[in-house]
Amino acid sequence: MATQRILVGEIGRPHGVRGLVRVQSFTAQPADIAGYGPLSDESGGTVFVLHWLADGLARIDGVADRDAAAKLTGTRLYVDRDSLPPPDDDEFYLSDLIGLAARDADGQEIGQVRAVEDFGAGAFLTILNEAGKEVLLPFTKAAVPEVKVAEGWLVVVLPVDGALPEGATQEDPGPQGAMSSGEAPNALPRRQDVARRGNPRPPRGGVVG
Repeated sequence: MATQRILVGEIGRPHGVRGLVRVQSFTAQPADIAGYGPLSDESGGTVFVLHWLADGLARIDGVADRDAAAKLTGTRLYVDRDSLPPPDDDEFYLSDLIGLAARDADGQEIGQVRAVEDFGAGAFLTILNEAGKEVLLPFTKAAVPEVKVAEGWLVVVLPVDGALPEGATQEDPGPQGAMSSGEAPNALPRRQDVARRGNPRPPRGGVVG
């Protein structure tokens, strides 16, 4: 089985003429992106050693001029799942949801989580249903009321006639992150290196295989 990799950042535009680049970091602290060791591109064929500077700037080994830096614009950066800190027993990473069985409220299996997507408005699960069709479901408490990673399943409320369940908006966060501040976690691609707790909490007021 291929090693699972998690998206942790994206290379932006070059900065100056010495090969520096702007990097959009998707880790809990922006500088953490450089602390997980070598990163790879989406194909896994190119490896980058990144040195975080400040203000969203980074230096990449082997990139010494603006032209070389410009060729990397838009490159997504991935880290092996095993490089992240192990979550506690009641926590999980959003990437851990991929492959889980999707059950309805009665416990009947109705599909499988194929991917976790983000289109700018928050995290969505791609559910492959028994008919072989993909269904996008927002990762919210209303749409995903229960997550049991260790048991290999989660409960989902699928749309009925195209309508999402009441309250299934991205203002209603899904299972919360293990953050001491108590803030609701940002969905993918933000804070991908922060574990989530397995049992959803009430709403307060986030991969390549």
